[in-house]
Amino acid sequence: MKKVLLASLVVSMLAGSPSCIKDETCRNKTVESEQAAIQTFATNNGITGAFHSSGIYYQVMNPGSGFTPSTSSKVFVTYTGKFMNGDQFDTGTTPAEGWVLGTLIPGWQIGLPLIQKGGTIKLIIPSSLAYGCTGRIGIPGNSILYFEITLNDVQ
Repeated sequence: MKKVLLASLVVSMLAGSPSCIKDETCRNKTVESEQAAIQTFATNNGITGAFHSSGIYYQVMNPGSGFTPSTSSKVFVTYTGKFMNGDQFDTGTTPAEGWVLGTLIPGWQIGLPLIQKGGTIKLIIPSSLAYGCTGRIGIPGNSILYFEITLNDVQ
């Protein structure tokens, strides 16, 4: 009887806890598989940048001056985010307390240190360096994202 109860408890815990069960259908796209789409978007939108070794495509519009952010820096930015079809999904300015760069998507962690305070950059970020196959509210999984970012301050 104890074995049956223990087995039932284990099964109910696994069934009630989706984090214990891997979702085998969620697979991040590789950076290489998205490079052609990134290059096409850049060409079609007059973005004349370069591929970073990470796979992001970037164009520094203004390098800025002063501090360069690290992952432990608080950053204060103004930004616009778009999908590859040109639809805007977000725009804004960081809140008064700023954001710690190391808590943001990997594409921003790689791209923002390419400029300094006051700089502006265009980033085309492969999905695996954005929100991956899981996406987030308003951003479908495996979405390549385009950002225009001004780094207003670094602390």
